[in-house]
Amino acid sequence: VRPRDAQDLGQLASLMDRTYERKFPVSSLVIARFIDNLSSKEEVDQAQYYLYKFRHSPNCWYLRDWTIHSWIRRCLKYGARDKALYSLKNKVQFGMFPDDFSFNLLIDSFLKDEDFKGACSVVEEVMLQESFERISTQILSLYALSKYLATKPELSWQEERSLGASLMLAGLKQENSVGFSARLLGLALIGKVELSRGIHAVFHEMPLIWTSGYLGRALAVMDAVCDFRDVKLSEEVDLSVNADGQNGTDTPREEDDELETQKLPEYINRFKELKERLVSRDRIDSRSLESLVSALTQQTLEACEDADIAEYQQTVSVWEAERQQLIQRERETKEKNQKSV
Repeated sequence: VRPRDAQDLGQLASLMDRTYERKFPVSSLVIARFIDNLSSKEEVDQAQYYLYKFRHSPNCWYLRDWTIHSWIRRCLKYGARDKALYSLKNKVQFGMFPDDFSFNLLIDSFLKDEDFKGACSVVEEVMLQESFERISTQILSLYALSKYLATKPELSWQEERSLGASLMLAGLKQENSVGFSARLLGLALIGKVELSRGIHAVFHEMPLIWTSGYLGRALAVMDAVCDFRDVKLSEEVDLSVNADGQNGTDTPREEDDELETQKLPEYINRFKELKERLVSRDRIDSRSLESLVSALTQQTLEACEDADIAEYQQTVSVWEAERQQLIQRERETKEKNQKSV
């Protein structure tokens, strides 16, 4: 754990208020010290205001990774997880772009309380920030997604799009039955949105390609699995398209959207053919996606977390070295200013 630089919160708040009143920028060290010294839920509430102020100041690009990490830790420690999630959802207003360790902490906190919808809210941010690089993040995310979907929630089209994109992008990182099953389900959910709302609704403000044909890509996953030896698709994963092809918006449909709707009978026939081929080649797993992900989690998560802890300790050392450099620079600047007075 990083050594804490004990400070008086009242003095730090007063310093920041005076600095902003004089139209000067607050340094990243000052906001970092404020976050590091939080010791109650009430102080977390106060800190949210100063994070907002810092984000809307000339120094907004200098909110340090360790400050974001410390903010999330303090929120979890003092029962203010909702504040962490709110600042994450409003990342542009608060500058919340966490590292993988911070994302994992927040997802895990929701999972421990069996709040799978809350965990998926964090996973959505991982997806939007395209942060599925760490294996532990992939597994925790897929675990949250599969657990939430197992509750059979009523989903809006925006939720289908978000869950679909999260499943697909996390699944792309896993070259196993879980990965391919997640990809298939994710692409099917996105394809469903594409059919009902059009391709523009799919890729708007999402890290998704803007080329039509998500159901076709889902079928391509099935086709690929037919030729694999060590991969099976979960039996419960279906295209599950509520396919009346009706436009769910008042906006006129693009030509590409109309063409995609016309392909639907072809997609359905192709799906049936591929399902039969998968069955004949023993490429279907009778377990649910939830069961497959749970088994993968038991097999691999502990080893991943051990590796993460070692890497996290190195990251903390790097953060501390960077912090000490900033403290030294701050000290030199103060001395220089005193000499010039």
